Amino acid sequence: MAIFLRESDVEKLASMKMALDAVEQAFRLQGEQKADNAPRGRCTLEKGFLHVMSASLPTLNVAGLKAYTSVAGTTRFHVLLYDGQDGKLLAVIEADKLGQLRTGAASGVATSYMARQDCSKVGIYGTGWQARAQLEAMCAVRPIKTVMAFGRDKERREEFCKQMSKSLGIAVYPAANPEDAAKDMDIIITATTSKEPVLKNEWVAKGTHINAIGANFLQKQEVDVETVGRCACVVVDSVEQSKMESGDLARAAEAGVFFWEDARQLGLVVVGDFPGREDDSEITLFKSNGIALEDVAFGFKLYQAATAAGIGQSLPF
Repeated sequence: MAIFLRESDVEKLASMKMALDAVEQAFRLQGEQKADNAPRGRCTLEKGFLHVMSASLPTLNVAGLKAYTSVAGTTRFHVLLYDGQDGKLLAVIEADKLGQLRTGAASGVATSYMARQDCSKVGIYGTGWQARAQLEAMCAVRPIKTVMAFGRDKERREEFCKQMSKSLGIAVYPAANPEDAAKDMDIIITATTSKEPVLKNEWVAKGTHINAIGANFLQKQEVDVETVGRCACVVVDSVEQSKMESGDLARAAEAGVFFWEDARQLGLVVVGDFPGREDDSEITLFKSNGIALEDVAFGFKLYQAATAAGIGQSLPF
C-alpha cells in the first residue's frame, strides 16, 4: 500500500547525510549509464507554471517524478514514487524540504570531487531557503571555517548570518558588498534568482570552485561570461537540461568562450571517467539546474526510512 509523507514527516526523517548518500549514488548510476532522466517540462498557467520532471533508477527498482506549481508567488512541490517491478505507486511526498536538501547535496557531491581538499572559506550570494542547505552541504564535505554571505536586503542578510553561525557552529559574516563574498574565497556559491550576473570575473581567484545553483531559466544568469571562460572544468547535472535552462552557460557559448561539447555530467566525475580538478590552480564550475534523478533517489531513501519507522499515512492504492 502506498504512503503519503507530509513535510513534517520529511523533517523527522531527512538529514544532509542521507541526501548526500542518495544523490551521490544517483550520480554514480548516471555515470554507469544505469539511470534515466527526463528534463523539466513547463506548462504555462494564468498566474504561473506547472513544472514536471521524471527519472528512473532501474537497478534500485524505482521510478518517479516531481511535479510542482509556482503560482502567484507560491510554490508547491510533490514527488511521486513507483515500484520498478510492478509499476505500483509507492509514495506521494510533499517535497519542499526534500528539494532543499537534495539541491544542497548535489553541490556537496560536486564539491567533494571538484574543490581543493584544503578549502576552508566559502562565499555565498543569496540568503534564502536554498542558501541554508548549500552551506550545510559545504560543511559536510570540506573543513569550512568561515563564510561570507551577500544578499540585497541588509537586515535579512544579517539575520541569515546569525542563524547560520548558530546552526553550523562556524563564523558566518555578512558581506558589506558583493565583491567581499568572492575575493579570497575557496568556494563560491550563487543561490539567487538574478537575471544579471552577481559574480564577476575580476573577483574570482585561481583555485576557486564555484557552485552555481540559482538560475534555471535561459533568461537568468548568475555567473558572468568571463568567469565561465576561465573555468578549466565545467560540470553539469544534465547536459540536456542545461542546454534548455542554463543562461550562464548559454551566454558563454554565444560569446564563444565555452563549448557545450566540453561540459561533462557529474556522473562521469563521480565514476572517475572525467577529472573534476587536475591541479589546485584551476577554477572549476558546477552548474546545477536540479534534475529529477536527485529527487527520485532521495525520495526513495525517505520512503525506505519511513516504511522502516512506520511513518506516513496509508493511501488506498
